[in-house]
Amino acid sequence: MTAEADGNRTRLRRMPPHTGVEDRGDHQVPRRLPVPRLGRGQCHGSRPEPTYGDQMTSEVRLTQYAAGGGCACKLAPGVLDELLGGLRGQSRRHPGLLVGLDDGDDAAVVRLPRGFWSAHPDGAEPAIISTTDFFTPVVDRAFEWGQIAAANALSDVYAMGGRPLVALNLVGWPVDLLPLDLLAETLRGGAEVAAAASCPLGGGHSITAAEPLYGLAVTGVVDPGALLRNDAARAGLPLSLTKPLGLGVLNNRHMSTGAWFPEAVQVMTTLNAAASRAALDSGITAATDVTGFGLLGHLLTLCRASGVGAVVDHAAVPYVEGARASLAAGFVPGGSRRNLEWTRPHLAVGPGVSEDELLLLADAQTSGGLLLVGEIPGAPVIGHLVCRDGPLISVR
Repeated sequence: MTAEADGNRTRLRRMPPHTGVEDRGDHQVPRRLPVPRLGRGQCHGSRPEPTYGDQMTSEVRLTQYAAGGGCACKLAPGVLDELLGGLRGQSRRHPGLLVGLDDGDDAAVVRLPRGFWSAHPDGAEPAIISTTDFFTPVVDRAFEWGQIAAANALSDVYAMGGRPLVALNLVGWPVDLLPLDLLAETLRGGAEVAAAASCPLGGGHSITAAEPLYGLAVTGVVDPGALLRNDAARAGLPLSLTKPLGLGVLNNRHMSTGAWFPEAVQVMTTLNAAASRAALDSGITAATDVTGFGLLGHLLTLCRASGVGAVVDHAAVPYVEGARASLAAGFVPGGSRRNLEWTRPHLAVGPGVSEDELLLLADAQTSGGLLLVGEIPGAPVIGHLVCRDGPLISVR
């Protein structure tokens, strides 16, 4: 289908299927994704289940997906006014937001609140964290996709031990392929998660694009004396994981079949805020979040940065319900396979650890949990760190 503009309204007509992507880690492997027809006023809750065609084998040139360049790609200002109308008024709820959506300015300006941090012994000022993350849909429902993308972007701040101050929306939208109602739902989902994080959305940037993209640019603050870093790990300490794995294979199955996995969605939309606070309260200084590189990939990066090795007890690692069955059915993201191949030269694999087990440990996560060097209540201990001697990671 394609969208024909009529003022700020959109009506749909049928068009050939457009190209999308297999999973977050396979942006070079497009396939045909028919867009379901929507009537006026319909949203994700009333959409028919999506179906998917065969995978295309031709190489994709990303430049051929761009209808325009630079600022010429922006969504029309009238359309933006309508989409963002329900998000205004945040300056009243967040007095520290000096410039935001209400003003239509170029960027957000935030004043650090008085008493945001208790007095630091050495008088150090808070440090600013700046991060961004966005991706194509991992689920069919626009609202949940917005929630997941926002939680994922905020995770980098929590993984450093920080607190988010302000975020900006990042949007790419195929205005000739998908109705703007779905973009409004996506933005609403992102706004709900940002509100749960007490993080005002101060504006953002949008372009027309060949495929939908959504995420956030996030600014946060952190006490320099209480940073969570991936280069501060020490041998002899336990490894804890705050969310189960298996999100990549379940998302792959969802994208291929339309099957819905509520537990996976709940995991992906859950903020890492509580886990980050618990880590700081427990005196933990080393951590990372587990996202696109999988547990093995992010653990490898931590080990390299800290000069240590790791032992992983594969039987102690938690998984989302349905992950093992989906893996057995063949729903393995290409990104997960690449993660395993990248980490394999640095692995020592014990007897009884199958290839499937390694694929799950390398599974590419979206909005995964924190990997902590230490223990917090409720998070299973999945291994420990050792002095570096031989392979960086032993899986037993």
